[in-house]
Parts: sequence; structure tokens; C-alpha cells
Amino acid sequence: MTPVGTDIADRVLGGWLGRIAGNMLGKPVEQGDHWTRDRIDRYLRRAGALPLTDYLPGPAGDDTGEFELRPEWRSCVRGRIHGSCRDDDVDYAILGLDLLETHGFSFSTEQVGDLWLARLPFLQTFTAERAAYRNLAQGLRPPVTATYENPYQEWIGALIRADVYGWTSPGLPMRAASLARRDAVLSHTGNGVYGAMWAAALISAAFTAPSVRDALDSALGVVPASSRLSRAVRRVIALHETRMSWEETLATVSEETAGMGWIHTVPNAAVLTAGLLYGDGDFTRTITLTVRGGLDTDSNGATAGSVAGVLCGAEAIPPQWKDPLEDTVRSAVFGFDGVRITELASRTVALVEA
Repeated sequence: MTPVGTDIADRVLGGWLGRIAGNMLGKPVEQGDHWTRDRIDRYLRRAGALPLTDYLPGPAGDDTGEFELRPEWRSCVRGRIHGSCRDDDVDYAILGLDLLETHGFSFSTEQVGDLWLARLPFLQTFTAERAAYRNLAQGLRPPVTATYENPYQEWIGALIRADVYGWTSPGLPMRAASLARRDAVLSHTGNGVYGAMWAAALISAAFTAPSVRDALDSALGVVPASSRLSRAVRRVIALHETRMSWEETLATVSEETAGMGWIHTVPNAAVLTAGLLYGDGDFTRTITLTVRGGLDTDSNGATAGSVAGVLCGAEAIPPQWKDPLEDTVRSAVFGFDGVRITELASRTVALVEA
């Protein structure tokens, strides 16, 4: 186990801050079939906000139709943020923390489901998680909860639940992946599960890897090399190595993953990988490129922010991302609304120490 100290505490806090900031950045344009890469950049160019170095600018007075943001924009664009918005990308990180505090690292998949029923409102679940929640309420047990009347089994939901397993397993990607898998199989199969394992391993590796590329290589080691997820990530890495531009890389991979939809794990993992590689360890560049990549923008921004935050630590995250969060999280998880980000981080570090 990596020794616990000030550096680990700063990196864990960086992961929490990065996840929340990246989620807030992507939330106004979270509608991948409408907010494409091209449309996002046209919106930013119209607002004079390229290169993007802060939260999204608010809409102009005549922004309707083509440039209409999600309704939540009023509390997550620059100048209007006072603490984080509620979002499932943050709720599941909080649930994961509560799970480990309650049941320890030997938790079962059934205990994950029990915690959902106890702590999470049904209407704050979506796609695969809502299907699994319904199945749990009807008395089904894992792994049937993931497969019965669930057409979303390979969508991104399990991946967004994986961060806490990486934060609590610094430098131990295989351990992080094993924990994430136990959680993921409640609602996902195949590449949906692999995405969670990959993300947890990636965050874990970021604590000790000398570079983003090294962290990505470590994370690839926990999923089958023949999986579509692994192939997509390796494809982005290969294109990056040829010095192809970020735009050309995403255009190429988009063609190769066409038809999967904007919430499927595989194309989103490709967008995330590109943001990490072309961001090259710079927090701002990493999360802004990832969100500009489109698809599930708030989920990808959140995971990119988590990885980048662990890599650089909380102290190094620029103030325009941290300060508007006011150390406060809104959450639908019962008992956690209004919790301090610093408290969540300190509780996470306590699990590492344990």
C-alpha cells in the first residue's frame, strides 16, 4: 500500500474537487445527440470563450434552439455557481464512500443494492441504474438485476460509480478494479463493467504513475485486451502517438464507434482518453478538452477531473475551478445534502489509512 500522508490527502481532495468541477463544466451541454463537438465549439466561439479556461459562459439573450443549454445552466455557468449542483455523477461517489464506511472493503453486490434502496430516491436514477433499482424493488437479486429488462447494460453508469474505489486504493489498480467490478455487476454487463474497472484502475494508477500515459497503460491491464473498450482506448493512444491533432483523433474514433449512442461506455471512454492524453497532466486543459469532446459531457468531465485532480493534487487546481464550489455539495443521497467537499475527502483518506 502506498504510504498515507499529506500528499495522498491532497490528491484525494484533488480527485473530489476535480470530479465535481468537471461535472459542473459539462452539465449545461449534457445532451450528446444535440451538443456535438462542433456545436459546443461554435457556442464557445460565439461567446469568445475559446480557448476554454473556466466554466461555460452563460447563454446570450437569443440563445434558443441550436444553442439552448440544459435547464440546470442557471446554477452551473461561470459567475452563477455557489456550490455544486446535484448530479448522479457526484451522488454515486458519495454512495460509494458510504458503502465502504458501512460495510468495509469486503462489501457484497447485494449490499450495494440495499444501500441504493435505503439512500437513493428512485427518480434520481437513470438508464441501467433505474432498471436495476426497479428489479431490486421487485425482489430480484444480482446478477439478474443487471440483465432483466435492462437494455442499458453497457452504458456509462457503472463507470461513473468507480472513483471511490480508485481513491481508496492508491497505486493498487488491480484492487481498485476488483472493488469496482463488485459494484458494477449490480446493473451492468460486458463493456459496462469493464468501463468501471478501467476507470477505477486509472484513478488508482494516477496516484503513483509518472505520466498520464503510464496511468492509462496500467488501467488497460485490468480489462480484457479483446474487449471493445480496450480496443477503443488503445486506438486513441495509437493516434495520439502519431501526433495527430485532438480534433482529428476524435473525428477518426467517432466514425469507428458510430451507432453505439452517446451514453455507451466505449465511445465515451475514447473521448475521455483523448482528453487525458492531449491535456497532458494540465488540469484545465484536460477537463475542457474532455467536455469539448461531446457525448456524455458531465460524466466524462467528472472522470477526467478526478484523474487530473489526483495527478496534480488539490493545491494545484486553479482557483477558478475550486472557489465557486464553496466547499459544498448538493446531493440526493439521504443524509448528505450540503456536505462539505473537504469532509468527503477526509473521510475517504480515513478509509485509505484503515
